[in-house]
Amino acid sequence: MITKSDPSKVVVEWADGERSEFGAKELRDGCPCARCVDEMSGRRTHDPRTTDAGIRTEEVHLVGLYALGIRFSDGHDTGIYPFPMLRDRRWDRRAD
Repeated sequence: MITKSDPSKVVVEWADGERSEFGAKELRDGCPCARCVDEMSGRRTHDPRTTDAGIRTEEVHLVGLYALGIRFSDGHDTGIYPFPMLRDRRWDRRAD
């Protein structure tokens, strides 16, 4: 179950009963799209210091059965967040 509990959070309740809560800024800063991460090197090109601390999720929707799509209050909407990436919070391990 995916819940947009308020404009600053997205909550995912996984089939095994685990629960993950994501802040809008965390999701925006971890966006995996080609505008935010160089496709060739994997290096993050989006500078998290440029993300407004008050950023909100305007829309959260399913992308097939494998990911979430999110539109943020800054207009960014090209990231696809695969469920395995969300479950493991993989963007936390990337070197900037």
